[in-house]
Amino acid sequence: MRDTGPQKLRLGLFVIIGTVLFIVGVYVIGQRQNMFKKTFAISAFFQNVNGLQKGNNVRYSGIGIGTIKEIAMVNDSTIKVDMAIEEFIVAHIKKNAIATIGSDGLVGNMIVNIVPGKGSSEAIGNGDIIESYSKLGADDILSTLSVGSENAAILTSDLLKITTAMIEGKGTLGVLLNDTIMAEGLKRSVNNLRVASRGATNAINGLNTIISSIKTNDGTVLGMLMNDTISGIKLKNIVGHLETSSIEIETVLANINTVVDDFSSSEGAYGYILKDTSLVNNLKSAIKNINEGTDRFNQNMEALKHNFLTRAYFRKLERQEKSNDKKSGKEK
Repeated sequence: MRDTGPQKLRLGLFVIIGTVLFIVGVYVIGQRQNMFKKTFAISAFFQNVNGLQKGNNVRYSGIGIGTIKEIAMVNDSTIKVDMAIEEFIVAHIKKNAIATIGSDGLVGNMIVNIVPGKGSSEAIGNGDIIESYSKLGADDILSTLSVGSENAAILTSDLLKITTAMIEGKGTLGVLLNDTIMAEGLKRSVNNLRVASRGATNAINGLNTIISSIKTNDGTVLGMLMNDTISGIKLKNIVGHLETSSIEIETVLANINTVVDDFSSSEGAYGYILKDTSLVNNLKSAIKNINEGTDRFNQNMEALKHNFLTRAYFRKLERQEKSNDKKSGKEK
């Protein structure tokens, strides 16, 4: 029987449709790995999924338990990842479990790793949301290294400026490093401090020796005064005598005050001299006249010295006085 054209056309369409259906079925099965298994859904929120895609694997403590069902952007900093988990593992995953994003080997696809949390908690349920932890990606690490290298370069530049300024003698440290005079001064100051501390130590040791000798009564003066009862009695007697002498001095002073009071209140010559104002005025006048007479006498004597009649006589007296002074100086 000969094939007709319509039969060939129907055969070709059947082959094409079958091929398309086969490809679609393979794709659907590939996207839904747990298509023929009973699953339940859990979710987690991440700030960065680091290339995670729909259909990637989900592991719990290294065991494959499901796949990524959906990845949705919640806002500019939050991404929701829905996971389809096999039901057999439900009893083992707790609500305090933590989801992290990692890679399947060095160059493998991205996966979600679920690790157990610390402490005890209830088993997870269908539709629950677990905590997540976003690890640093390669880009973040490179960015951090770039910032660190820039900071290191800036720090190196600043250190170079500081060391250059120090070498050139700028600033306090530069002066200290380059000024030998100041360095010698600091050396001498340190040596002086060392000597002073040594002297202070010696003084303290000496004081300790004195205090020890006082406590042990080794025959020193202070030890004798502190520990010798006979010396203490003598010292007490001396203090008593001083007190008696002070009382006697007070008595003498009281008697002197009495005599002075008697002089002031008496009517004799002393009282007359003190209280008679006319006598005092006469004495003042007499003393004044004597002073005036003395001044006039001195003036007359000075005039005689310059008079041509008596000038030779006074010069002769001056020469005699000078010769006498020379003789007395030689005898001495």
